[in-house]
Amino acid sequence: MLLLYLHGTTRTDALGHMCYEDARYNGYPASSTVGRLERASVLPLARRAIVGRAVLLDIARHRGKAHRERGETFGLGDLLDTARAGRRRRAPRIVLLRTGWSAGFYENREEFERPPWSEPGLLWSSELVDWFRDLEIPALGADALAFEVTQQPGHGDNSVLHGALARDLGIVFSELLWLEDLAVDCAADGHHTVLYAAAPLKVFRASGAPTNPLAIG
Repeated sequence: MLLLYLHGTTRTDALGHMCYEDARYNGYPASSTVGRLERASVLPLARRAIVGRAVLLDIARHRGKAHRERGETFGLGDLLDTARAGRRRRAPRIVLLRTGWSAGFYENREEFERPPWSEPGLLWSSELVDWFRDLEIPALGADALAFEVTQQPGHGDNSVLHGALARDLGIVFSELLWLEDLAVDCAADGHHTVLYAAAPLKVFRASGAPTNPLAIG
């Protein structure tokens, strides 16, 4: 018997975990999530795993910071600038975003948990969504509870990119990754491309499951 919160640790999200306008990935109705995910659960991802070439975009280090600040935003321009600074010319397959945010839990837990909860993260823009679509990026990883800013400025939405990328484009998310050691290694040798592999637990009809990713440089 497992007693755990499936989205409270390093995990992979099912494609069906996000919906809006009464529909989720592949047009399945939101009602199909009641009590369990009948479609687009995490189990197919667990059976086949996520494996491919990944690029670390160290957003924090590019700004000369140990970590991005509470509620700090960054957009497509920041991603492209970080990639250019690291001389990463090949189009990424899997994108790993390091903000340094999760490391703050161990450095200053009281400040990390101080309300209101407000993580740093990506800003929504149509150009950003088009970038993910045009490059056909299949998976996105981040070192925060979510990869997008907790509340998008202006309208306060906290999941607009989840909808645009997971529900509409079928991009698989892995979040709360520990990227600190990888970031140090990448900075030391200037090589930011790795083989990334992640297989979530095989939890039946779940919206997500803990995963133990590996990055091999």
